[in-house]
Amino acid sequence: MTTHFFGDTATLLGRSLRHITRSVDTIITTTIMPIAFMLLFVYVFGGAINTGSDSYVNYLLPGILLITIASGISYTAFRLFLDMKGGIFERFQSMPIARSSVLWAHVLTSLVANLISVVVVVLVALLMGFRSGAGVLAWLAVAGILILFTLALTWIAVIPGLTAKTADGASAFSYPLIFLPFISSAFVPTGSMPAPVRAFAENQPVTYIVNAVRNLFTEQPVGGDIWIALGWCLGILAVAYFFAMLTYRRKIS
Repeated sequence: MTTHFFGDTATLLGRSLRHITRSVDTIITTTIMPIAFMLLFVYVFGGAINTGSDSYVNYLLPGILLITIASGISYTAFRLFLDMKGGIFERFQSMPIARSSVLWAHVLTSLVANLISVVVVVLVALLMGFRSGAGVLAWLAVAGILILFTLALTWIAVIPGLTAKTADGASAFSYPLIFLPFISSAFVPTGSMPAPVRAFAENQPVTYIVNAVRNLFTEQPVGGDIWIALGWCLGILAVAYFFAMLTYRRKIS
């Protein structure tokens, strides 16, 4: 059964990845907005923002990476919506394949596409002056956090992809996720915010994830931020996976 699941997922993953390679503009589109934000904040607002950091792009990059991922997962919901409306799910049900492999193929495609987008954004940040003395283990820890964050948001994206009535509705859910980093420590220290906003910003998951990634990049002690960040990612992933699979079973029953 396990071999059956992995084989089916690999086959469907290949199908989804071929769709991505035929529309490279998808990845380009998902990187344009984060790069635009990075250019805007570094070259327009950066001089007016006091972060206590030698380089504002170093301070900014972790939040931009989360925005990149939040922007990219909207395409997962969109592609899933198109498959639902195109009747491909009904055709898959008539085949002897593991049912959950259909969703996992979309999720893993999202992971691959988003990792490519993240690499592109990091390369642009390097051109803008981003530098990090982090070692291999720190970079692997950053990659692990970003992968968990991507999986968590992608399983959230599965739900509107399965339930939306229109293509715009399938992808619009990502807008709040894209702007959540703006109410966090991603762009400015939370100490400069009004008390109610500060209370929210300091206790929402993006702040913990941003702080953990930033400290890893700058070789600073991560403290408890990394464990809270991992807890948020794993918690969101577990809840989103449960409701996504529940929605999927109801759709195909």
